[in-house]
Parts: sequence; C-alpha cells; structure tokens
Amino acid sequence: MNTNLKIPVVDKKLIVPFILITSLFALWGFANSVTDPMVQAFKKVLELSNSQAAWVQMAFYGGYFCMALPAALFVRKYTYKYGIIMGLSLYSIGALLFYPAAVTQEFWFFCLGLYVLTFGLAFLETTANPYILAMGHPKTAIRRLNLAQAFNPVGLVLGLLVAKFFVLDQLQSDDYENFAALDQGKKALIRTSDLLVVRDPYVILGLVVLAVLVIILISKMPQAKDSDGDVSLKKTFSSLLKNKRYSYGVLSLVMYMGAQIMCWTYIYQYAEGMEITASIAANYQLLAFILFTIGRIIGTYLLKFISSTRLLMYFAFAGLFCALLTVFSGGVYGLYALASISFFLSIMFPTIYGIALEGLKEEETKIGAAGLVMAIVGGALLPQFQAMIIDIGGVGVDDIKIFGVPEVNFSFVLPAVCFLVVIIYAWNVIKRTAIDKL
Repeated sequence: MNTNLKIPVVDKKLIVPFILITSLFALWGFANSVTDPMVQAFKKVLELSNSQAAWVQMAFYGGYFCMALPAALFVRKYTYKYGIIMGLSLYSIGALLFYPAAVTQEFWFFCLGLYVLTFGLAFLETTANPYILAMGHPKTAIRRLNLAQAFNPVGLVLGLLVAKFFVLDQLQSDDYENFAALDQGKKALIRTSDLLVVRDPYVILGLVVLAVLVIILISKMPQAKDSDGDVSLKKTFSSLLKNKRYSYGVLSLVMYMGAQIMCWTYIYQYAEGMEITASIAANYQLLAFILFTIGRIIGTYLLKFISSTRLLMYFAFAGLFCALLTVFSGGVYGLYALASISFFLSIMFPTIYGIALEGLKEEETKIGAAGLVMAIVGGALLPQFQAMIIDIGGVGVDDIKIFGVPEVNFSFVLPAVCFLVVIIYAWNVIKRTAIDKL
C-alpha cells in the first residue's frame, strides 16, 4: 500500500514548466499514430510487400536508436531548453521533407523524412521524461510521469483521426480491390494524387511544430546547465551496465515498444484478413487508442494504492492473455482482443522507465534516460519480424495456416512473448525489493 498520498505530484512553483513540457508528449503521440496507418497506405500506393512497407517503422523508430545517446550528451553539455529547441527543429525539418518526397515519389525519401523527424523526437523524449521525473518529490516521480504521459494519447487520437479522415478516406488506390492490375497510366495518376494526400498532414505538422518552437524559445524554463558534465562517461556506462534493475529495464522497454508498435501497426493487416478496409480498420485502432487513454488514467490512479512493479506485472499478464486471444480466437472477437491490448499497454512505458531509473545517481540519470529512449528501437525491429511471418506464404495476410490459424493471426505470438519478458522483469524487481527490505 502506498502511504505517501499527501505528497503533491507536481510542486506548485513548477506547474507552468510542467504544462509546457507535458504538451510535447501530445506532439510525439501525434507523430506516432499518424505514421502507423502509413505502412498500409504505402503498401497499397507503392505496391510494396509487408516486409518492404515495414521499413516505415524501421525508419521511424530507428531514428530514436541512432539519436538518443547524442541527444543525451547534448543535453548533458547544455540545458534542457536547448535540447527541446534542437528536438523541435529536427522534428519540423523531418516533417517538411515530405514535400520533396511526394514530388520525387521515392519511398526512401519518405523514410528519410521519418528518420530525421524521429531524431527530433529522440531529443524531446530524452529531455522531457527525466525532466518530468525531477519536477517534484522522488516518491511521486512515476505517478508524475504517468500523468504527463496521459497527454500522449491525446496526440495519438488526434493523429489517428487525421490519418483516417484526411489520408485513408481520401486514398483513391483503396477504391480498387486489385490496384496492381490497373494500366500504368491510370496507376501513375492515382499514385501522384495519393502521395500528395499522404504528404499534407506531415507538412502541416511541420508548420505547427515550428509554432511550438517559437513558444518554447520565448518561455523561461527553470533548468540551467547540468553540474554533472565532467563526470566520466566510461564510469557512468559501466555503472549502468552492472545495474540489473536498469539493464533489464532497457530490455523490457525494447519488448514493450515492439509489442505496442506491432499491435498498432498490424491491426490493419489483421483486419485485412477479415476483408475489412483500411479506413474501417482505423476505427478499431481508434478504439485501441481510446482504451489506451482510459488505461493510462486508471493506471495513474491505481498507482496511488498499488506499487508500480506489481501493477506493471498485472497489466502484462492481462496483455499476454489478450494477445493469445488475438492469435487463437480470430474473427471480430480477435479484433476486439487486439484492440483491448492497448488498455494494458497504457502504463508500461512510463512505469518501466521510472522503475529502471529509480535509485540512479544524478549523473547517471541522463545517460540512463538515453539508453531507455534507445530501447524504442524495439518498435523498429520487432515489426520487421512480424512482417516476415505475415509474408511467409506470400504478400497476402492469409496465404497459409500456421498451427491452424492464418499467418497474420499467428504473427501476434510475438507480442505475447514481449509481455512474458515484461512479466519476468516486474517479478524479478518485486523479489529484489523484498530481499533488500530484509
């Protein structure tokens, strides 16, 4: 039972900077959700296989991996505010790159835009998450991060609504059951039109991010240059690697991110196996995001009474159960089970993040935060493996049966494995904490 109910989640003097930083969580949530449906859109418009289209997620989440550590070193040398400014700058540049990408109609150019965009997101996440943790009493740090992360689903829902109504519903290629069979001239016209539809939300997003950048530039942020800049990086890395709570936390976050992106991205392929269009499938993803938001709110409240590690373990068990239902039940029940997974995913990122950083020295926190942001690469790697499973029998989603279920259904065994890893991590932390109290 948590006995620190009277400790404020956020100090009153930090309310304004807390709100400003929290607004950034919605911005990267928007980028996440508007990108997920693009896998299906690019697959159809550019006539790609599932594995080829999965490079959208590889580019998006690979950018986190490549830039997280440089971002942490930058913030370590300068300030949180400069880290945020750099993040918003890269974010806007990546989004605006969709304009020339649509002109060239080159898939790699779109992936480049996403790659640069997530350089900016890596800066923002590396800066914002530890900053939120530091804005108050350590005993309320995980609740505070869950509260800030509750605004992330707001961006997720807005991004999906934009993707559904301004992209998926407007794609002409989706009006043809066999788009690939059209003559080259007609396909070229449709492709040009559809890529412009894909381009517009990102260009507008880039302009919005520039506006947010101006607001941050003129705002006062209470964070000076860090005092830990002279601490040996070698010592910091060595200490972090030896800390099992942290190092296994990174692995768990890799698995969590893989599960989240697989469940959000391949809900479209799962629906395709039921002959449901991408536009209709977006309604189920919207349901998933609503459940994710509700789960974050309920989970944040429950953290007042249940320890973070136990709640993480309970949610991971429930996620595992829903993933197995997705694999073996099939049909509309499987689709609802797949959407329901998002409720149990809701608290996992901030909770694993907070648990992994708990007890670290001040000079270890920023580099440790970078390692956790790098773990987002799980969202790039694991969807590739799932796409390979879906492509086993061909470019369709129901070419063969594996253990009696369609290949797309069976591919959701991977998220189930991810939840199992999170369960093991939470259980080990609970045991370790109990031993330390003896």
